[in-house]
Formats: sequence, C-alpha cells, structure tokens
Amino acid sequence: MKDYSSMKAAEVRKLIRQQKITGQTSGMSKGFTQANLVILKQEHALDFLLFCQRNPKSCPLLDVTEPGSYRPSRLAEKADLRSELPSYRIYKDGVLTEEVKDITDYWEDDMVGFLLGCSFTFEAPLLDNGIPIRHIEENRNVPMYKTDIACNQAGIFQGPTVVSMRPMTAQDAIRAIQITTRFPAVHGAPIHLGDPSLIGIDDISKPDFGESVTINEGEIPVFWACGVTPQAVAMESKPSIMITHSPGCMFISDMKDSELSVL
Repeated sequence: MKDYSSMKAAEVRKLIRQQKITGQTSGMSKGFTQANLVILKQEHALDFLLFCQRNPKSCPLLDVTEPGSYRPSRLAEKADLRSELPSYRIYKDGVLTEEVKDITDYWEDDMVGFLLGCSFTFEAPLLDNGIPIRHIEENRNVPMYKTDIACNQAGIFQGPTVVSMRPMTAQDAIRAIQITTRFPAVHGAPIHLGDPSLIGIDDISKPDFGESVTINEGEIPVFWACGVTPQAVAMESKPSIMITHSPGCMFISDMKDSELSVL
C-alpha cells in the first residue's frame, strides 16, 4: 500500500478527484485536519446548524458553505466538495440509496455543506506520543457503533450518538484522554471507556460502520463521539436528501491540526 502520510492535503485531494484514492483516509496527509461531510438542502440547513450547536461532541462544526457553494472557504478555499472525498453516501427520506465517488450530478443550487471535526485528526498526536492505533496497524476502517446515547433534538433532527473505538491499554487510555482533550474541535476526550454494553453496544465485534479490529488481552475499548452520527440521524429524521462522506472516507483540508489545539 502506498504511503500517503507525508503528502500535502491538496496533493491527496487531487488523487481523490482523479479517483486514484477511493478508500478510507486514516493516516493520510499527516498534520492536516480531516473532516466529516454533511450536505443538505437549504430548507433543513438551519435545523442542522442548531443540531450541531446542541451536540458539539459528535458534530463539532469546522466550516459551513454558503447556499449553493461547494467551496469550503475556511478549510480549503479552492477545494470542491463534490469530487474531493473518496466516497459519498446518498440518503433519500432516511434510506441509503447509493454510494458514489462523485456527487457533481447530485448537486443542487440551494445545497449547504457542513464540515465536522473528525477523530482522524487527533490520531497523529496519539501516534507521536507512542500510542498505537489499531485500525491503522491492521489497515482497516475504524470501527464505529450506534449507542443508546440520544442526541439533543433540533428541528427534524434526532437520533443516536455514534462512537468510534480504539483499543488501548489503561495507561495509554489515560494519556489519550490528556491528548485528545486538547482538541475539542475534533470530538475532544472520549465519552466512554470499558464495558460497551453500558452505552448500548451488544457486540463489540460487529460494528455498525467500519470494520472490527483486534482487542488484545489487557486492553480496553475507548470510545469517542463520531462524525458518522449524522448518518444515523438521517435514518431516523428522514430529510428528503442528505449527502455524506462514506464512513472513514474524509475530506482532507488545508488546515493544520495544530490550529485546532487549545493548549
């Protein structure tokens, strides 16, 4: 597998636009902020903006486009949200209808793009501190799970919080909490450690999104709020159309991770 970790964000986005990269983006363009994507028609945009404000752990807002614009001016002003993510999901009336590599044909003049912080962003500082990231080691998509933790409703939008999971030793988990607390714009500290059944996850080996990873003896699962939450919310709230990234297939921005650190 080619190593994209040292490439600049714009270089990787070009390869994505050319559909030379079509899979998950964890570990790519180390040091550049990655983001989840939600696209809605303008009639639902205000409700979703309020939903993000009420649920900042799972939906930390990094950028919002002008209605009709596919240029994320704060994160990468020359980027095109229609073609520079490896894979997109199309939800119609709450049903996942398609998974595509380009959404140019789906774009409408009143659509608004929301870019949300992604936990892939804090993986670089975790690795820099000697904390292994299992899904990167095993070349898999991070495992993600629906929980029984309800989001705070806003307008039509309601549903369960989705979490991403990384197994760690207790010692590494403590250090990971310290590190990720510095990044509230990309989910911040974990929301749960240990027994997954306490947050409504019945089988840790069967994620709702992504792929399962090995949990070694002596390790505990560590759960962060996840930007795939809007996809679970779409299934429950049923907007006429919602376009999202495919889980793990993020928008890689020109913003540096260091710009999001609060310490």
